[in-house]
Amino acid sequence: MRSLKHRILIMLLGSLVILSASFILVLGYYMKDRAVTAAMIKAQADLATCGEIIETKYPGSWSEREGELYKGPLKISLNNDLVDHLSTLTGDTVTIFLGETRVATTVRDSNGERAIGTKVSANIAQKVLKDGQTYVGEANVVGQWSQTGYIPLRAENGNIIGIFYVGISHAYEQEIITRSLITMTVLGLLLTIIVALLTWFFLQRVIVNPLHNIVVGTREVATGQLTQKIKVSSAKEIGELEDAFNQMVEQIQSLTGKINLATNTNLEDVPIESNIETVIEKINGNEITTESTIDNDFVSTPKPLWRLDSPWFNGEEGLPKGLSKATLGQIVNFLQVTRRPISVEEVAEGVKMTRVTVRRYLEYLEQRGILKSELKYGTVGRPVKLFMPF
Repeated sequence: MRSLKHRILIMLLGSLVILSASFILVLGYYMKDRAVTAAMIKAQADLATCGEIIETKYPGSWSEREGELYKGPLKISLNNDLVDHLSTLTGDTVTIFLGETRVATTVRDSNGERAIGTKVSANIAQKVLKDGQTYVGEANVVGQWSQTGYIPLRAENGNIIGIFYVGISHAYEQEIITRSLITMTVLGLLLTIIVALLTWFFLQRVIVNPLHNIVVGTREVATGQLTQKIKVSSAKEIGELEDAFNQMVEQIQSLTGKINLATNTNLEDVPIESNIETVIEKINGNEITTESTIDNDFVSTPKPLWRLDSPWFNGEEGLPKGLSKATLGQIVNFLQVTRRPISVEEVAEGVKMTRVTVRRYLEYLEQRGILKSELKYGTVGRPVKLFMPF
């Protein structure tokens, strides 16, 4: 059976794991939108960066000559070195269109070849070529969806003659999401470990150790070794348990002192040797020690509380259903040995039976007039019912 400390720790760690998993799941959905936004921002920045590089490296205006695209004196059509260089700098796919047709690109088709001669999608052509606007967003690029940026290329007279494009694949978005989730998972794991260690320390110091001290004190009381009160520093509930335990110790010590005083007084009045001889003679002669002889004889021979051959015990009147004569005899013998007010729990522990079973037999003896009961009230908790002979 797991200890209380382990149960609390497992419950707490389980809650943390569930909370962390839920947080990471929500974070994943949130990061998906953030990754798309980050890709769009990158596309806008890369469009501006590539435009500045082209203008700086290749001065002059855009123009169309004999069906080819030029930037100043430089021919751009089939100039893959230019788009490869820009792609290396940005990490994007790069394409330059003449009209709506790709004339230089790093985009590959399904065969792995550069998609020279393929056309831009109709909605992009409408927005960029005809409306003259910049487009940033998701678009279908040769059968694959990417976060893209398109800007119109204008000739010296202001006419739009082409398009410049950069594209960011979904792998970039997945990388952002993956890195974020890994970071949060590591942080969550570290936080869980820290919380587990703090919880372990708290349980050990505030609950486990104080309870252990009380258990040790209880065992010392049972063996007569406890000489002083226990002291624990813990929560309010544990403190109340400490107070109740110390009150019990005080009562036991007080009762023990009274018993020792009575025993010493009797032993001083009667010689030990004659006392022992008297007791032995009475045991051999099957005499029953009476209350008057206890004051004059050795106190270890108790007066029987009742005779085991009484009618209520020997079966002449019969026992109630469910009660056993053998079990009743065992409980009676234990009561005759203890001869003091005693609770159900103490009898159950002494005869090794359940409290429910013992309570039935004690209540039966009370009904027969053999025992009487009274409630003992403490400073905390419920009153305890004690059984004692008449």
